[in-house]
Amino acid sequence: MPLQRSTTADKFIVDRRKPHRNSDVARAVRKTRDRLSQQAGNPDFDRELLKLHARAMMGGAIIVPLLVLAAAATGLFAGVGKEIGVWALFTLICYTIVVFMARRVDRTEAAELNPLQTHGDFLIGHFLCGLGWAWFAWLGCDACQVDQFQLIKAVVLLLAMAATAITASSLRGALLATFAVPVAAYAYAGARQWMPVELIMAGLLIVSLPFFAYVARQLNRSSLMLLSFRSEKDALIAELDTAKSMSDEARRRAEDANLAKSRFLASMSHELRTPLNAILGFSEVMANEVLGPMSNPTYRDYARDVHDSGQHLLDLINEILDLSRIEAGRYQLNEEPMMLLSVVEDCCHMMELKARNKDIRIVQDFENALPRLFADERAVRQIALNLLSNAIKFTGTGGEIRVRVGWTAGGGQYLSVKDNGPGIPEDEIPVVLSAFGQGSIAIKSAEQGTGLGLPIVQSLLAMHGGEFELHSKLREGTEAIAIFPLSRVMEELPALPTKAVAARRR
Repeated sequence: MPLQRSTTADKFIVDRRKPHRNSDVARAVRKTRDRLSQQAGNPDFDRELLKLHARAMMGGAIIVPLLVLAAAATGLFAGVGKEIGVWALFTLICYTIVVFMARRVDRTEAAELNPLQTHGDFLIGHFLCGLGWAWFAWLGCDACQVDQFQLIKAVVLLLAMAATAITASSLRGALLATFAVPVAAYAYAGARQWMPVELIMAGLLIVSLPFFAYVARQLNRSSLMLLSFRSEKDALIAELDTAKSMSDEARRRAEDANLAKSRFLASMSHELRTPLNAILGFSEVMANEVLGPMSNPTYRDYARDVHDSGQHLLDLINEILDLSRIEAGRYQLNEEPMMLLSVVEDCCHMMELKARNKDIRIVQDFENALPRLFADERAVRQIALNLLSNAIKFTGTGGEIRVRVGWTAGGGQYLSVKDNGPGIPEDEIPVVLSAFGQGSIAIKSAEQGTGLGLPIVQSLLAMHGGEFELHSKLREGTEAIAIFPLSRVMEELPALPTKAVAARRR
Protein backbone atom coordinates (compact mmCIF):
# COMPACT_ATOMS: atom_id res chain seq x y z
CA MET A 1 0.00 0.00 0.00
CA PRO A 2 1.59 3.33 -0.97
CA LEU A 3 2.35 5.90 1.69
CA GLN A 4 -0.43 8.47 1.95
CA ARG A 5 0.74 12.07 2.20
CA SER A 6 -1.35 14.95 3.41
CA THR A 7 -1.99 17.69 0.87
CA THR A 8 -3.45 20.20 3.33
CA ALA A 9 -1.74 23.50 4.01
CA ASP A 10 -1.32 22.91 7.74
CA LYS A 11 1.63 20.59 7.24
CA PHE A 12 3.65 23.54 5.95
CA ILE A 13 3.20 25.57 9.12
CA VAL A 14 6.57 24.41 10.41
CA ASP A 15 8.85 23.44 7.55
CA ARG A 16 12.37 22.66 8.71
CA ARG A 17 13.85 21.95 5.29
CA LYS A 18 16.29 24.82 4.94
CA PRO A 19 16.80 24.84 1.16
CA HIS A 20 13.07 24.66 0.55
CA ARG A 21 12.41 27.43 3.05
CA ASN A 22 15.11 29.67 1.60
CA SER A 23 13.84 29.25 -1.94
CA ASP A 24 10.29 30.09 -0.86
CA VAL A 25 11.46 33.22 0.94
CA ALA A 26 13.58 34.32 -2.03
CA ARG A 27 10.67 33.76 -4.41
CA ALA A 28 8.30 35.76 -2.19
CA VAL A 29 10.76 38.64 -1.86
CA ARG A 30 11.35 38.69 -5.62
CA LYS A 31 7.62 38.76 -6.35
CA THR A 32 7.11 41.53 -3.83
CA ARG A 33 9.89 43.61 -5.34
CA ASP A 34 8.49 43.14 -8.82
CA ARG A 35 5.06 44.13 -7.63
CA LEU A 36 6.34 47.18 -5.79
CA SER A 37 8.85 48.30 -8.41
CA GLN A 38 8.72 51.94 -9.42
CA GLN A 39 7.16 51.54 -12.81
CA ALA A 40 5.38 54.32 -14.61
CA GLY A 41 1.69 53.87 -15.02
CA ASN A 42 1.09 51.82 -11.90
CA PRO A 43 -2.61 52.50 -11.20
CA ASP A 44 -2.27 52.20 -7.44
CA PHE A 45 0.63 54.62 -7.28
CA ASP A 46 -1.01 57.00 -9.77
CA ARG A 47 -4.06 57.25 -7.53
CA GLU A 48 -1.91 57.90 -4.48
CA LEU A 49 0.07 60.55 -6.33
CA LEU A 50 -3.16 62.27 -7.37
CA LYS A 51 -4.26 62.25 -3.73
CA LEU A 52 -0.93 63.77 -2.72
CA HIS A 53 -1.25 66.45 -5.38
CA ALA A 54 -4.75 67.27 -4.20
CA ARG A 55 -3.58 67.68 -0.60
CA ALA A 56 -0.62 69.80 -1.73
CA MET A 57 -2.86 72.11 -3.75
CA MET A 58 -5.24 72.48 -0.82
CA GLY A 59 -2.39 73.10 1.62
CA GLY A 60 -0.71 75.67 -0.65
CA ALA A 61 -3.91 77.27 -1.92
CA ILE A 62 -2.99 80.62 -0.39
CA ILE A 63 0.58 80.93 -1.72
CA VAL A 64 0.07 81.65 -5.42
CA PRO A 65 -3.11 83.75 -4.94
CA LEU A 66 -1.18 85.97 -2.52
CA LEU A 67 1.50 86.42 -5.20
CA VAL A 68 -1.22 87.29 -7.74
CA LEU A 69 -2.76 89.86 -5.39
CA ALA A 70 0.67 91.36 -4.66
CA ALA A 71 1.43 91.64 -8.37
CA ALA A 72 -1.99 93.23 -9.02
CA ALA A 73 -1.55 95.73 -6.19
CA THR A 74 1.91 96.65 -7.45
CA GLY A 75 0.57 97.09 -11.00
CA LEU A 76 -2.27 99.32 -9.85
CA PHE A 77 0.16 101.42 -7.83
CA ALA A 78 2.48 101.68 -10.85
CA GLY A 79 -0.40 102.84 -13.03
CA VAL A 80 -0.96 99.78 -15.23
CA GLY A 81 -4.69 100.35 -15.14
CA LYS A 82 -7.80 98.22 -14.63
CA GLU A 83 -6.54 95.53 -17.00
CA ILE A 84 -4.28 94.06 -14.30
CA GLY A 85 -7.25 93.85 -11.93
CA VAL A 86 -9.20 91.86 -14.54
CA TRP A 87 -6.16 89.62 -14.98
CA ALA A 88 -5.94 89.04 -11.23
CA LEU A 89 -9.64 88.13 -11.07
CA PHE A 90 -9.32 85.67 -13.97
CA THR A 91 -6.21 84.02 -12.48
CA LEU A 92 -7.80 83.70 -9.04
CA ILE A 93 -10.87 82.08 -10.59
CA CYS A 94 -8.63 79.55 -12.36
CA TYR A 95 -6.78 78.68 -9.14
CA THR A 96 -10.10 78.42 -7.28
CA ILE A 97 -11.29 75.87 -9.86
CA VAL A 98 -8.09 73.83 -9.31
CA VAL A 99 -8.57 73.97 -5.52
CA PHE A 100 -12.18 72.76 -5.83
CA MET A 101 -11.03 69.92 -8.05
CA ALA A 102 -8.38 69.02 -5.45
CA ARG A 103 -10.97 69.01 -2.67
CA ARG A 104 -13.24 66.71 -4.66
CA VAL A 105 -10.35 64.31 -5.35
CA ASP A 106 -9.28 64.37 -1.70
CA ARG A 107 -12.77 63.42 -0.55
CA THR A 108 -13.03 60.58 -3.06
CA GLU A 109 -11.73 57.13 -2.18
CA ALA A 110 -8.52 56.20 -3.96
CA ALA A 111 -10.04 53.04 -5.40
CA GLU A 112 -12.86 55.05 -7.02
CA LEU A 113 -10.58 57.46 -8.87
CA ASN A 114 -10.00 57.21 -12.61
CA PRO A 115 -6.27 58.04 -12.88
CA LEU A 116 -6.27 59.08 -16.53
CA GLN A 117 -9.37 61.28 -16.33
CA THR A 118 -8.36 62.92 -13.04
CA HIS A 119 -4.85 63.55 -14.32
CA GLY A 120 -6.25 65.16 -17.47
CA ASP A 121 -8.66 67.35 -15.50
CA PHE A 122 -5.82 68.62 -13.31
CA LEU A 123 -3.67 69.40 -16.34
CA ILE A 124 -6.53 71.36 -17.91
CA GLY A 125 -6.94 73.35 -14.72
CA HIS A 126 -3.22 74.12 -14.56
CA PHE A 127 -3.28 75.08 -18.27
CA LEU A 128 -6.04 77.61 -17.54
CA CYS A 129 -3.88 79.03 -14.74
CA GLY A 130 -1.03 79.17 -17.26
CA LEU A 131 -3.22 81.21 -19.60
CA GLY A 132 -3.65 83.71 -16.78
CA TRP A 133 0.14 83.91 -16.32
CA ALA A 134 0.54 84.28 -20.11
CA TRP A 135 -1.84 87.22 -19.95
CA PHE A 136 0.32 88.70 -17.19
CA ALA A 137 3.49 88.15 -19.29
CA TRP A 138 1.85 89.95 -22.25
CA LEU A 139 0.74 92.95 -20.24
CA GLY A 140 2.39 96.22 -21.16
CA CYS A 141 2.58 99.55 -19.42
CA ASP A 142 3.52 102.56 -21.49
CA ALA A 143 2.41 105.05 -18.85
CA CYS A 144 3.98 103.21 -15.90
CA GLN A 145 6.02 105.14 -13.36
CA VAL A 146 8.32 102.10 -13.00
CA ASP A 147 11.03 101.77 -15.59
CA GLN A 148 11.84 98.12 -14.96
CA PHE A 149 8.31 96.77 -15.27
CA GLN A 150 9.43 93.87 -17.50
CA LEU A 151 12.05 92.88 -14.91
CA ILE A 152 9.38 92.79 -12.17
CA LYS A 153 7.18 90.59 -14.35
CA ALA A 154 10.07 88.16 -14.85
CA VAL A 155 10.71 88.01 -11.09
CA VAL A 156 7.02 87.34 -10.41
CA LEU A 157 6.99 84.56 -13.02
CA LEU A 158 10.11 82.99 -11.46
CA LEU A 159 8.48 83.01 -8.03
CA ALA A 160 5.30 81.48 -9.43
CA MET A 161 7.31 78.78 -11.23
CA ALA A 162 9.22 77.91 -8.06
CA ALA A 163 6.01 77.67 -5.99
CA THR A 164 4.32 75.54 -8.65
CA ALA A 165 7.35 73.23 -8.95
CA ILE A 166 7.11 72.48 -5.22
CA THR A 167 3.34 72.26 -4.73
CA ALA A 168 2.52 70.48 -8.02
CA SER A 169 5.49 68.07 -8.06
CA SER A 170 3.19 65.06 -7.51
CA LEU A 171 1.46 65.70 -10.86
CA ARG A 172 3.58 64.88 -13.90
CA GLY A 173 3.62 67.68 -16.48
CA ALA A 174 1.88 70.25 -14.27
CA LEU A 175 4.76 72.74 -14.40
CA LEU A 176 5.10 72.61 -18.18
CA ALA A 177 1.33 72.81 -18.67
CA THR A 178 1.24 75.92 -16.49
CA PHE A 179 4.28 77.94 -17.61
CA ALA A 180 5.19 76.82 -21.13
CA VAL A 181 2.83 79.38 -22.69
CA PRO A 182 3.70 82.24 -20.24
CA VAL A 183 7.45 81.81 -20.83
CA ALA A 184 6.89 81.77 -24.60
CA ALA A 185 4.72 84.90 -24.36
CA TYR A 186 7.31 86.74 -22.29
CA ALA A 187 10.12 85.67 -24.66
CA TYR A 188 8.11 86.86 -27.68
CA ALA A 189 7.35 90.18 -26.04
CA GLY A 190 11.00 90.71 -25.09
CA ALA A 191 12.23 89.77 -28.53
CA ARG A 192 9.78 92.21 -30.13
CA GLN A 193 11.04 95.12 -28.04
CA TRP A 194 14.68 94.08 -28.51
CA MET A 195 15.80 95.47 -25.18
CA PRO A 196 18.88 93.91 -23.49
CA VAL A 197 17.25 93.53 -20.07
CA GLU A 198 14.12 91.91 -21.51
CA LEU A 199 16.23 89.53 -23.59
CA ILE A 200 18.32 88.53 -20.56
CA MET A 201 15.22 87.91 -18.40
CA ALA A 202 13.60 85.96 -21.24
CA GLY A 203 16.67 83.78 -21.49
CA LEU A 204 16.64 83.33 -17.73
CA LEU A 205 13.00 82.23 -17.80
CA ILE A 206 13.67 79.83 -20.66
CA VAL A 207 16.57 78.25 -18.74
CA SER A 208 14.63 78.21 -15.45
CA LEU A 209 11.69 76.28 -16.89
CA PRO A 210 13.61 73.01 -17.55
CA PHE A 211 15.51 73.48 -14.29
CA PHE A 212 12.31 73.71 -12.24
CA ALA A 213 10.88 70.83 -14.31
CA TYR A 214 13.90 68.75 -13.28
CA VAL A 215 13.36 69.70 -9.63
CA ALA A 216 9.69 68.76 -9.87
CA ARG A 217 10.59 65.43 -11.48
CA GLN A 218 13.01 64.63 -8.63
CA LEU A 219 10.36 65.49 -6.06
CA ASN A 220 7.93 63.27 -7.95
CA ARG A 221 10.40 60.38 -7.78
CA SER A 222 10.84 60.96 -4.06
CA SER A 223 7.09 60.83 -3.57
CA LEU A 224 6.93 57.66 -5.64
CA MET A 225 9.67 56.09 -3.55
CA LEU A 226 7.86 56.98 -0.34
CA LEU A 227 4.70 55.40 -1.69
CA SER A 228 6.69 52.30 -2.63
CA PHE A 229 8.13 52.05 0.87
CA ARG A 230 4.72 52.52 2.44
CA SER A 231 3.20 49.86 0.21
CA GLU A 232 6.04 47.48 1.03
CA LYS A 233 5.56 48.19 4.72
CA ASP A 234 1.84 47.40 4.45
CA ALA A 235 2.65 44.18 2.61
CA LEU A 236 5.18 43.17 5.25
CA ILE A 237 2.70 43.94 8.02
CA ALA A 238 0.14 41.75 6.28
CA GLU A 239 2.70 38.95 5.97
CA LEU A 240 3.61 39.33 9.64
CA ASP A 241 -0.06 39.12 10.60
CA THR A 242 -0.41 35.97 8.51
CA ALA A 243 2.73 34.45 10.05
CA LYS A 244 1.51 35.37 13.53
CA SER A 245 -1.85 33.72 12.95
CA MET A 246 -0.09 30.62 11.62
CA SER A 247 2.26 30.54 14.61
CA ASP A 248 -0.67 30.96 17.00
CA GLU A 249 -2.42 28.07 15.30
CA ALA A 250 0.75 25.96 15.46
CA ARG A 251 1.22 26.83 19.14
CA ARG A 252 -2.38 25.91 19.88
CA ARG A 253 -1.93 22.56 18.17
CA ALA A 254 1.35 21.99 20.01
CA GLU A 255 -0.35 22.75 23.32
CA ASP A 256 -3.17 20.36 22.44
CA ALA A 257 -0.63 17.69 21.51
CA ASN A 258 1.30 18.29 24.72
CA LEU A 259 -1.89 18.02 26.74
CA ALA A 260 -2.79 14.81 24.93
CA LYS A 261 0.70 13.46 25.66
CA SER A 262 0.38 14.31 29.36
CA ARG A 263 -3.03 12.65 29.56
CA PHE A 264 -1.69 9.59 27.76
CA LEU A 265 1.27 9.26 30.09
CA ALA A 266 -0.92 9.81 33.15
CA SER A 267 -3.38 7.13 32.04
CA MET A 268 -0.71 4.69 30.88
CA SER A 269 1.54 4.98 33.95
CA HIS A 270 -0.68 2.67 35.98
CA GLU A 271 -1.21 0.34 33.04
CA LEU A 272 2.54 0.00 32.52
CA ARG A 273 3.69 -0.17 36.13
CA THR A 274 1.23 -2.85 37.24
CA PRO A 275 2.44 -5.59 34.85
CA LEU A 276 6.04 -4.46 35.32
CA ASN A 277 5.79 -4.92 39.08
CA ALA A 278 4.44 -8.44 38.52
CA ILE A 279 7.28 -9.19 36.09
CA LEU A 280 9.87 -7.87 38.52
CA GLY A 281 8.41 -9.72 41.48
CA PHE A 282 8.00 -13.09 39.80
CA SER A 283 11.37 -12.91 38.03
CA GLU A 284 13.08 -12.10 41.33
CA VAL A 285 11.36 -15.05 43.00
CA MET A 286 12.48 -17.31 40.17
CA ALA A 287 16.04 -15.97 40.11
CA ASN A 288 16.46 -16.35 43.88
CA GLU A 289 14.79 -19.83 43.80
CA VAL A 290 12.48 -18.88 46.65
CA LEU A 291 10.01 -21.68 45.90
CA GLY A 292 12.66 -24.26 45.18
CA PRO A 293 15.77 -24.85 43.10
CA MET A 294 15.71 -24.83 39.32
CA SER A 295 17.05 -27.94 37.63
CA ASN A 296 18.32 -25.94 34.67
CA PRO A 297 20.69 -23.01 35.55
CA THR A 298 19.97 -21.35 32.20
CA TYR A 299 16.41 -20.65 33.34
CA ARG A 300 17.81 -18.92 36.42
CA ASP A 301 19.97 -16.71 34.22
CA TYR A 302 16.98 -15.93 32.03
CA ALA A 303 15.01 -14.91 35.10
CA ARG A 304 17.79 -12.51 36.15
CA ASP A 305 17.84 -11.05 32.64
CA VAL A 306 14.08 -10.58 32.71
CA HIS A 307 14.36 -8.86 36.10
CA ASP A 308 17.14 -6.54 34.94
CA SER A 309 15.32 -5.65 31.73
CA GLY A 310 12.10 -4.98 33.61
CA GLN A 311 13.94 -2.79 36.12
CA HIS A 312 15.52 -0.83 33.29
CA LEU A 313 12.13 -0.36 31.64
CA LEU A 314 10.60 0.77 34.95
CA ASP A 315 13.39 3.31 35.46
CA LEU A 316 12.83 4.59 31.92
CA ILE A 317 9.09 5.00 32.52
CA ASN A 318 9.71 6.79 35.81
CA GLU A 319 12.16 9.23 34.20
CA ILE A 320 9.82 9.98 31.31
CA LEU A 321 6.93 10.56 33.69
CA ASP A 322 9.03 12.80 35.93
CA LEU A 323 10.20 14.90 33.00
CA SER A 324 6.65 15.11 31.61
CA ARG A 325 5.29 16.27 34.97
CA ILE A 326 8.03 18.91 35.22
CA GLU A 327 7.39 20.21 31.71
CA ALA A 328 3.63 20.28 32.31
CA GLY A 329 4.13 22.17 35.59
CA ARG A 330 2.53 19.40 37.64
CA TYR A 331 5.60 18.47 39.64
CA GLN A 332 4.88 19.63 43.17
CA LEU A 333 7.82 20.39 45.44
CA ASN A 334 7.45 19.17 49.02
CA GLU A 335 9.78 21.74 50.54
CA GLU A 336 11.10 21.30 54.06
CA PRO A 337 14.35 21.94 55.95
CA MET A 338 16.93 19.30 55.04
CA MET A 339 20.67 18.75 55.28
CA LEU A 340 22.43 18.59 51.92
CA LEU A 341 25.41 16.83 53.50
CA SER A 342 23.27 14.01 54.89
CA VAL A 343 21.39 13.45 51.64
CA VAL A 344 24.55 13.34 49.51
CA GLU A 345 26.27 11.05 52.01
CA ASP A 346 23.33 8.61 51.92
CA CYS A 347 23.41 8.64 48.11
CA CYS A 348 27.17 7.88 48.15
CA HIS A 349 26.53 4.88 50.41
CA MET A 350 23.74 3.71 48.13
CA MET A 351 26.02 3.83 45.07
CA GLU A 352 29.03 2.36 46.87
CA LEU A 353 28.25 -1.22 45.90
CA LYS A 354 27.78 -0.33 42.24
CA ALA A 355 31.06 1.60 42.23
CA ARG A 356 32.91 -1.24 43.99
CA ASN A 357 31.84 -3.68 41.29
CA LYS A 358 33.78 -1.54 38.78
CA ASP A 359 36.68 -0.96 41.19
CA ILE A 360 35.83 2.76 41.34
CA ARG A 361 36.70 4.76 44.44
CA ILE A 362 34.29 7.44 45.67
CA VAL A 363 36.09 10.21 47.56
CA GLN A 364 33.93 12.44 49.77
CA ASP A 365 35.09 16.01 50.32
CA PHE A 366 32.46 17.73 52.46
CA GLU A 367 32.64 21.02 54.31
CA ASN A 368 31.57 20.86 57.93
CA ALA A 369 28.78 22.72 59.68
CA LEU A 370 26.69 23.55 56.63
CA PRO A 371 23.26 24.94 57.51
CA ARG A 372 20.08 23.39 56.27
CA LEU A 373 18.46 23.95 52.91
CA PHE A 374 14.78 24.65 52.37
CA ALA A 375 14.19 22.23 49.51
CA ASP A 376 12.45 19.04 48.40
CA GLU A 377 14.50 16.19 49.84
CA ARG A 378 13.24 13.71 47.25
CA ALA A 379 14.25 16.04 44.38
CA VAL A 380 17.68 16.71 45.93
CA ARG A 381 18.19 12.98 46.40
CA GLN A 382 17.26 12.36 42.76
CA ILE A 383 19.74 15.05 41.65
CA ALA A 384 22.56 13.45 43.61
CA LEU A 385 21.71 9.90 42.46
CA ASN A 386 21.52 10.95 38.80
CA LEU A 387 24.91 12.68 38.93
CA LEU A 388 26.56 9.77 40.78
CA SER A 389 25.00 7.21 38.47
CA ASN A 390 26.30 9.04 35.38
CA ALA A 391 29.77 9.34 36.87
CA ILE A 392 29.95 5.64 37.73
CA LYS A 393 28.54 4.65 34.36
CA PHE A 394 31.16 6.50 32.33
CA THR A 395 34.20 6.10 34.59
CA GLY A 396 36.51 3.29 33.64
CA THR A 397 37.60 0.45 35.90
CA GLY A 398 39.96 1.62 38.62
CA GLY A 399 38.84 5.23 38.30
CA GLU A 400 38.00 7.79 40.94
CA ILE A 401 34.96 9.96 41.62
CA ARG A 402 35.29 12.98 43.87
CA VAL A 403 32.08 14.25 45.50
CA ARG A 404 32.20 17.70 47.09
CA VAL A 405 29.62 19.67 49.03
CA GLY A 406 30.26 23.21 50.22
CA TRP A 407 29.66 26.92 50.02
CA THR A 408 29.40 28.94 46.80
CA ALA A 409 30.90 32.39 46.38
CA GLY A 410 27.42 33.91 46.56
CA GLY A 411 26.54 32.29 49.87
CA GLY A 412 24.63 29.32 48.48
CA GLN A 413 25.52 25.64 48.59
CA TYR A 414 26.72 23.34 45.84
CA LEU A 415 27.12 19.67 45.01
CA SER A 416 29.99 18.70 42.70
CA VAL A 417 30.56 15.25 41.18
CA LYS A 418 33.85 14.97 39.28
CA ASP A 419 35.19 11.84 37.57
CA ASN A 420 38.32 11.02 35.61
CA GLY A 421 36.50 9.27 32.80
CA PRO A 422 36.84 9.82 29.05
CA GLY A 423 35.10 13.21 29.15
CA ILE A 424 32.69 14.82 26.70
CA PRO A 425 33.61 16.80 23.55
CA GLU A 426 32.80 20.48 23.91
CA ASP A 427 30.43 20.51 20.94
CA GLU A 428 28.42 17.60 22.40
CA ILE A 429 27.64 19.25 25.75
CA PRO A 430 24.40 20.88 24.45
CA VAL A 431 23.36 17.49 23.05
CA VAL A 432 24.00 15.78 26.39
CA LEU A 433 21.96 18.41 28.22
CA SER A 434 18.96 18.01 25.90
CA ALA A 435 16.19 15.48 26.45
CA PHE A 436 17.04 11.99 25.13
CA GLY A 437 20.46 13.30 24.08
CA GLN A 438 23.49 11.01 24.30
CA GLY A 439 27.09 11.71 23.45
CA SER A 440 29.21 9.74 21.04
CA ILE A 441 31.09 8.05 23.89
CA ALA A 442 27.87 6.75 25.38
CA ILE A 443 26.77 5.42 21.99
CA LYS A 444 30.10 3.75 21.29
CA SER A 445 30.28 2.13 24.72
CA ALA A 446 26.66 0.96 24.42
CA GLU A 447 25.84 2.22 27.91
CA GLN A 448 22.21 1.77 28.86
CA GLY A 449 20.42 5.04 29.41
CA THR A 450 17.60 7.23 28.23
CA GLY A 451 19.37 10.57 28.10
CA LEU A 452 16.94 12.07 30.62
CA GLY A 453 19.12 12.15 33.73
CA LEU A 454 20.77 15.53 33.19
CA PRO A 455 17.62 17.25 31.81
CA ILE A 456 15.75 16.13 34.94
CA VAL A 457 18.58 17.52 37.09
CA GLN A 458 18.40 20.83 35.23
CA SER A 459 14.63 21.05 35.61
CA LEU A 460 14.65 20.21 39.31
CA LEU A 461 17.37 22.78 39.99
CA ALA A 462 15.44 25.39 37.99
CA MET A 463 12.38 24.71 40.15
CA HIS A 464 14.55 25.42 43.21
CA GLY A 465 15.92 28.59 41.61
CA GLY A 466 19.35 27.01 41.19
CA GLU A 467 21.76 26.43 38.33
CA PHE A 468 23.48 23.47 36.74
CA GLU A 469 26.95 23.56 35.22
CA LEU A 470 28.72 20.86 33.24
CA HIS A 471 32.46 21.10 32.59
CA SER A 472 34.28 18.44 30.64
CA LYS A 473 37.42 17.84 28.60
CA LEU A 474 38.35 14.86 26.52
CA ARG A 475 40.55 12.32 28.34
CA GLU A 476 40.48 14.45 31.50
CA GLY A 477 37.03 13.79 32.94
CA THR A 478 33.75 15.53 33.63
CA GLU A 479 32.52 17.69 36.50
CA ALA A 480 28.81 18.26 37.14
CA ILE A 481 27.91 21.04 39.59
CA ALA A 482 24.46 21.55 41.10
CA ILE A 483 24.15 25.00 42.71
CA PHE A 484 21.45 25.99 45.21
CA PRO A 485 20.95 29.76 45.65
CA LEU A 486 21.39 31.79 48.80
CA SER A 487 17.62 32.12 49.19
CA ARG A 488 17.43 28.38 49.89
CA VAL A 489 19.95 28.46 52.74
CA MET A 490 18.37 28.62 56.20
CA GLU A 491 20.15 30.45 58.99
CA GLU A 492 20.51 28.61 62.26
CA LEU A 493 18.23 29.85 65.04
CA PRO A 494 19.77 30.57 68.43
CA ALA A 495 19.29 27.90 71.10
CA LEU A 496 16.58 28.42 73.68
CA PRO A 497 17.95 29.39 77.12
CA THR A 498 17.80 26.75 79.86
CA LYS A 499 16.30 27.33 83.28
CA ALA A 500 19.74 27.87 84.87
CA VAL A 501 20.73 30.45 82.27
CA ALA A 502 17.40 32.22 82.66
CA ALA A 503 17.79 32.32 86.47
CA ARG A 504 21.37 33.66 86.14
CA ARG A 505 20.13 36.41 83.81
CA ARG A 506 17.47 37.38 86.33
